[in-house]
Amino acid sequence: MTRRQFRAVAVQPQWSVSDFATPAAFQRWLGGQLRQAEPKLARDKPNLVVLTELNGLPLLLLGGVRVQTFAGAARELVLRHWPAVLHIMLTERVSPIRAVQFHLSRVTVPLYLTVCRDLALSYGVYLCCGSLPMPRYFLSGGEVRRVPGVLTNQTVIFGPDGRLVGCTDKVHLTPPEEAGGLDFSAGRLDELRVFPTPVGDLGVAISLDAFRADVIGALREQGCTVLLQPDANGSAWTADEGLPPDPAHLRPQPVAWLESSWQVTTSGQIRYAVNPMVVGNLLDLTFDGQSAITGRLDEGTPQSYAMTEPRGGFLELLPWLAEGSDDALREAGRVRAAGSGHPLQNEYRTGVLAADLELSPAHLPPSPPTPHEQALRAWLGQTT
Repeated sequence: MTRRQFRAVAVQPQWSVSDFATPAAFQRWLGGQLRQAEPKLARDKPNLVVLTELNGLPLLLLGGVRVQTFAGAARELVLRHWPAVLHIMLTERVSPIRAVQFHLSRVTVPLYLTVCRDLALSYGVYLCCGSLPMPRYFLSGGEVRRVPGVLTNQTVIFGPDGRLVGCTDKVHLTPPEEAGGLDFSAGRLDELRVFPTPVGDLGVAISLDAFRADVIGALREQGCTVLLQPDANGSAWTADEGLPPDPAHLRPQPVAWLESSWQVTTSGQIRYAVNPMVVGNLLDLTFDGQSAITGRLDEGTPQSYAMTEPRGGFLELLPWLAEGSDDALREAGRVRAAGSGHPLQNEYRTGVLAADLELSPAHLPPSPPTPHEQALRAWLGQTT
């Protein structure tokens, strides 16, 4: 039987507020990532390109904001759209920040979907678009309608023909994504699905989900062979992290990251993983990391994230922006973070990774589209 051979590509971009000031600016920024990836695309096999988490979130800033903090921008947006926001708050019983995202989704969602669809079609690739704040939609009488109250952090995948393959919600939210922050709805574990394609049986675990055994177990049981982990790590890469259930247990970010894609593939749970990470200071928020494509422990050249010892399993890994002692690396991360005032502030490393992968022939049946996916396909003019 013919084995599946394909190329996986991870893009590590840098973002800024100006990339989201206008629809044209967003199109240039996202399109620039595919142009950067193009030299690494295979000509003789299918390509899978994976983009970063929440790359659609800053579309809330279309038209610009006057403030320099994300919290201030949220307040400004709520006040700018107050009559519509108040109506949604009262009728759907949601917070101001969730209400303003619902209101602006009338513009942000169609823009995001059409730009991503057109890029998948133009470059002829399977495109995991990253993720965006996504309402839940359904068709009623041929019209696309929104489910009241539901707003998830959602990944959308398109095929090389521009057709929507499927969508996945983030199940485990970080504190900034919960009530008091972006106020997303948590995705449901029982709604996770695997999408069989020529570039693998794709399962999506957005950021924190790739650290969680229940998500990885659900995807593995469904036959996932390629894990997609779009990411936006919201802190300096060499700073300490602490997340629920034990936020007091601090360790460097790179050490923690070994418990996501790298651990999943080197433990044999899933064959390959693609983990792109966005970098850059967005208003007062800092994003940094090292994008990677991982496989089995006996594969790849021994290497590893900053502040960790070399090891197998990394098929491709984007080097971090500095080398040296742990203290030197911590300082390198600190001076680049938002608000440091240092000349190196916002100086990060971008790049593209590519690896040729091989799998056994597909045997999984395609997943029938959900009502939400049917609605998005109708929105895009695709038959359901």
